[in-house]
Amino acid sequence: MALSGARPGDRVLDIGCNGGYLVRLLAAAVAPGGQVAGVDPSQPAIAHAARRAPANAAFAVGAAQDLRWPDGSFDVVTSTLAVHHIPEADRATAFAEMFRVTRPGGRLLIADFRPSRWHRGPHGMKHAHGIDLAALAGTAGFRVEASGDLPLLRYIQATRPGPPSAA
Repeated sequence: MALSGARPGDRVLDIGCNGGYLVRLLAAAVAPGGQVAGVDPSQPAIAHAARRAPANAAFAVGAAQDLRWPDGSFDVVTSTLAVHHIPEADRATAFAEMFRVTRPGGRLLIADFRPSRWHRGPHGMKHAHGIDLAALAGTAGFRVEASGDLPLLRYIQATRPGPPSAA
């Protein structure tokens, strides 16, 4: 959550929010005055998340490659442990959508599995190859500001170029 840079008053979108854990943390970080939206393709996950939602959070069923919000709607866009679920052929479109809904000067945080010799097995093999998050973000138009590794995770922090829009 801290890597997102979310601040009081920000509007945040969490893509692949599952049961809403990160959304709830972000909702606390953007209070007062901020709002968080979570989107996930799983109706049961969204139903679970909505039951536990704080007042400044909302959830919607949807996919990263077809976001329903207008251009420049969010100060921060996050996605953790979700990019590997997006079909490889749709990832560039998903990152283009993330770019579209991020306001100029807004921030992007993406974290996904880091290749590991210890992460094996039928499901683990899906994650054994690395996804080039920086290349996907850069191709979409983001400026990658930082990247790093955490236990099992690789992350990037990026910015949509341009001056922040006047709110």
